[in-house]
Amino acid sequence: MSLPSLVAIPVALEPLAERGRAALLAKAEELGQGTEGWPAERWQAFARACVASDFVAEQASRDAAGFLALAESGELERTLRPGEMRTQLQAWLADCTQEEELSRTLRRFRNRQQLRIIWRDVNRLADLAETCRDLSDLADACIDLAYQWLYPRHCEQFGTPTGRRSGASQQMIILGMGKLGAHELNLSSDIDLIFGFPEAGETEGARRSLDNQEFFTRLGQKLIKALDAITVDGFVFRTDMRLRPYGSSGGLVLSFAALEQYYQDQGRDWERYAMIKARVVGGDRREGARLLKILQPFVYRRYLDFSAIEALRTMKQLIQQEVRRKGMAENIKLGAGGIREVEFIAQAFQLIHGGRDLSLQLRPLLKVLAILEGQGYLPAPVVAELRDGYRFLRYTEHALQAIADRQTQMLPDDPREQARVAFIMGFDNWTAFLERLQHWRERIDWHFHQVIADPDGEDEDEVVGGEWQPLWLGTLEEDMAVRQLAEAGFQAPDVALRRLQDLRNGNQVRSMQRLGRERLDAFMPRLLAQTVEHDEMDQVLERVMPLVAAVARRSAYLVLLTENPGALTRLLQLCSASPLIAEQIARYPLLLDELLNEGRLYSPPQAPELAAELRERLTRIPEDDLEQQMEALRHFKLAHSLRVAASEFAGTLPLMKVSDYLTWLAEAILDQVLALAWRDTVARHGTPKRIDGSDCDPDFVIVGYGKVGGIELGHGSDLDLVFIHDGDPQADTDGPKPLDGTSFFTRLGQRIIHLLTTHTTSGQLYEVDMRLRPSGASGLLVSSLSAFARYQENEAWTWEHQALIRARVLVGSPRVAEGFEAVRARVLGQARVLETLRDEVSEMRAKMRGNLGTHATQAGLGENAFDATQPFDLKQDAGGIVDIEFMVQYAALAWSHHYPQLIRYTDNMRILDGLSAADLLPAADVQLLQEAYKAYRAATHRLALQKQPGKVPGDQFAELRREVRRIWLELGLA
Repeated sequence: MSLPSLVAIPVALEPLAERGRAALLAKAEELGQGTEGWPAERWQAFARACVASDFVAEQASRDAAGFLALAESGELERTLRPGEMRTQLQAWLADCTQEEELSRTLRRFRNRQQLRIIWRDVNRLADLAETCRDLSDLADACIDLAYQWLYPRHCEQFGTPTGRRSGASQQMIILGMGKLGAHELNLSSDIDLIFGFPEAGETEGARRSLDNQEFFTRLGQKLIKALDAITVDGFVFRTDMRLRPYGSSGGLVLSFAALEQYYQDQGRDWERYAMIKARVVGGDRREGARLLKILQPFVYRRYLDFSAIEALRTMKQLIQQEVRRKGMAENIKLGAGGIREVEFIAQAFQLIHGGRDLSLQLRPLLKVLAILEGQGYLPAPVVAELRDGYRFLRYTEHALQAIADRQTQMLPDDPREQARVAFIMGFDNWTAFLERLQHWRERIDWHFHQVIADPDGEDEDEVVGGEWQPLWLGTLEEDMAVRQLAEAGFQAPDVALRRLQDLRNGNQVRSMQRLGRERLDAFMPRLLAQTVEHDEMDQVLERVMPLVAAVARRSAYLVLLTENPGALTRLLQLCSASPLIAEQIARYPLLLDELLNEGRLYSPPQAPELAAELRERLTRIPEDDLEQQMEALRHFKLAHSLRVAASEFAGTLPLMKVSDYLTWLAEAILDQVLALAWRDTVARHGTPKRIDGSDCDPDFVIVGYGKVGGIELGHGSDLDLVFIHDGDPQADTDGPKPLDGTSFFTRLGQRIIHLLTTHTTSGQLYEVDMRLRPSGASGLLVSSLSAFARYQENEAWTWEHQALIRARVLVGSPRVAEGFEAVRARVLGQARVLETLRDEVSEMRAKMRGNLGTHATQAGLGENAFDATQPFDLKQDAGGIVDIEFMVQYAALAWSHHYPQLIRYTDNMRILDGLSAADLLPAADVQLLQEAYKAYRAATHRLALQKQPGKVPGDQFAELRREVRRIWLELGLA
C-alpha cells in the first residue's frame, strides 16, 4: 500500500492543535525566540503533529529551545543521510565526562530524534521504511556509542579483558534481536539484546584482575542502565535481555564457546525463530560476524526442516491462549490477522528452506516476502496481500504509539483516541478505518492458516488416516489386520502387512528417539490412507516403503510429508509410475523438496533459466568450499532430472522436449564445472598462454558426442566428451607451480572429470566416456585444436567421422568453438567414394549387430525376429535405432560435399529434414524414419523409468522395423 492519506483535522480534535500552538508560543516568548519566520506549511505540520501525538506537543513545550533549534535545522523536512544520526550523537557525546552526563545526553538526543521521526511520519514526509530505518539507526547509535563511551572507562577501573588462549584484548559483542535486528523498530519499541564476548580469561593492567565474564557483566549492567533507566529526561530505549540463553536466570553475558554450547545442546525452536533476525548492533563487529557464523547452523538446517512448522504452530497457539486470557483480541500485533502472523509466514519459509536456499537468509520481512515471490514459494497475489496488509498494520501500530510514546498495539476504546488514530491513518472516521483494518486482518489470517494450519484441521478427532492407526501400531489382531488390508483392495494383504511389520519391528524404528517415533506414528496412517486410493496399491506400498525406512531416522522428512498432503500425493503418484524414481527418492530424500510445488514440479525451466538458477545457487557458496559446490551441482541435477521425469509422466513434456531438457541440464552443469575447474587449476598453476603470448581465457571447449551431442539425452545417459584447447603447448603458466600448456590443459581435463564423476553423499553427476577422443583411450586426454584437425583429416576411421556428425561444442571458448566447427565442416564435407563408404558403414554395423544384437534372432535378421516370444532390442537389432542413426550418418557423409546444410545440425531429426528438403530421400521415407525413431526412443525412455532393459517382445513395431530395413537396403547398405 502507499502512504496513508492526509485528511483535514476533525473539528473535535482542533483543540489539541490550538493547545500545542499556544504552549509553544508562550515558551518561545519566554526564551525570546520568535516563530515569525515559520512558513504556513510548518505550522500546519505542527498542528497535525500535536493532534496526532501528545509526546510531540509536550516535548515541544518542555524543551522549546531544542525544538525550535530542530525546526531551524531543516531536519524536520528532510531525510537524514546514512550515518548522519551517529555522527550527530558522537558530537553530542564528545564533551561528556560523567555517566550522569552520558545518561542525560542520550535521553535528550533520543527525544529530539523521536520528535523528528513522529513529525515526519504523521505528516507523510517519511514512508514506513524510512521511519523504521531511522528508529533502528537511532537505537544502533545509542547502543554502540554508549558502549564505546563506557568500555575504556571500565578498562581504566578493572583492567583490559584478555583472552586466555589468544592473549588478545576482548570486546563485547552486542546482538540486536527482533525488529531491531531487522531494522524494523516501531515508534515505541523496546530493544531485545544479547551480550557476548569471544574468549574466557582475565583482565590485565589493574591492581585486582577480574574474570572476563565478571568484567563484561558489570559493563553490560552499566550499558542497560544508560539506555533503560527512567530519569527526569525520560529513557533511551526499554531494554529486554530475556532472549539470552536461560532467559532471566542465565548469565547476562556469555563467551562464544558457552553460547555455541547452549544453542547446540539446549536451543529451543522459538530461539531459532528469534535468531533469524540477529544482527551485530554494537561492540566488536568483526568478532560479532564470527559469532553469527558460529550460530548459523543452529538457525538454518541444511535439510528441509518442516519441524519449524510444528514449532511455529505451537508458538501461535500459546500466543492465542494468552490473547484470550488477557482479552487482547484487539491487539493488532498478536491477535488474529495481526503483524505476528505475517512474520510467522515469512519465517516459516526461512526456517524450512533457508538452510538450502541462502537467498532466504535475510532479516527484513518485506525483503523476505519479495524473495518468496521471486523464488516461487508463494504466488504474487498472496505476497501482494501480505505486503500491503503488513504495511497497513505497521502504520496503524505507529499511529497507536505516536499518541503517547507508549508501547501498545491495542486498539483504543476512548472515542477521542479512536478519532486520533483514524485521522493519522487518513480516514474520515473510526468506522471507515476499522472496516479497512478488518479487511486486512481477515486476509492475513486466511493466508496464515494456509501456511501454518494443522493438516488434521482443528478437530483432533478427525485425524487423517485415523482408521489405519491400530493396524500400524500393532494393536489389531493379525487376522483382523489382514482383513482390513484385503477389504481396502490389497491383492496380497499378508505381504503388505509383513512389509509394515518389518518396518515397525526393525532395529531402525526400535532405536528411534521419542520425537522421531511420534512423527513416524503420525505419518504412517496418512501414508496408508493415501496408498489405498491407488489402483496398484500393492506396488505403491512396495516401492514407497524403502523410502520410509531410509528417512525414518531423519524424521524431518516425515514431517515434510505429514505437513504437505499434496507432496505425499505426488510422491505416491511418482512411485506408482516408476520404480526408478521411487529408488532415486529413497536414495536421495532431499528430492522430496521438489514435490512441494506442483506447478514447479511439472514445469521444468527453459535453458536460460536453468543456467541462471545454477549460477545463482553457486554464487551463494564461498569460492573455497568445493564440497558444498559439488553437493549443490549434484542436488541441482537430481532435482531437475526428477522434474523432467515427473513432467514426462504427467504428459506436460513430449519425448523430444524431455531430451532437450536433459541436454540443457547437462550443458548448464558442464558450464559451471568448467568454470570451477578453470578457477581451481589457474589458482594452483597460473594462466596458460596463447601462441601470441597473451593469456588464455580459457581457450578450451568441451565437445559433446553421441546423445548429448545430438540433443537426445535420456534418463541416466552418460556423457561422451572430448576436450580441446587452443593454447601454446610449450609456454609455461605464470603461477606458483608453473606447468607447460599441454600439462596445464591435461590437469584441467582431469579436474573436470573428477568434478563430474566423484561420488559424494548425493551421488555423482555423470558417467563420462572419453574414448571418442583422438586415438581413443591411448590418446591424450586433451587435444590441441590443430592436433585434433590433423587426426580427423589424416588418421580417423570412417566410424569416427560418423561420430563427428553428432559432435558439437557444449560449453567453453566461443573462439575455439568456431575453430572446432570449421574443422568439423571441413572433415565432414570432403568428397568420398560412395562404394567404399557403404562398405565401411555396413561392415561396422554388422560388427555391432554381431556383438550387441539379440543372438537368438540373429540381431533381428533371423526367421524368428518377429516372434512374440523373442525380444527385440530397440537399439541394436536390425530395423532399430542404430540402423536409423547409421543411415543418417551415411547420408550426411555421402552427400554433404554437395549439400553442406546436411551437417549444420547434429540431431537426427533435423538431418532427416535436410535430406527430405534436398530430395535425397523420399519425403514419405523420411517421415517413416522419424516416426520410427521417436517411437523407439519413447519406448526406451519408458523402459528406463521402469528399470527395464531396452527390449520389447518381437512382435512389437514389426511394420516399422520392416520399413526401416527396406530403406536400409535401398540405400545399398548391407
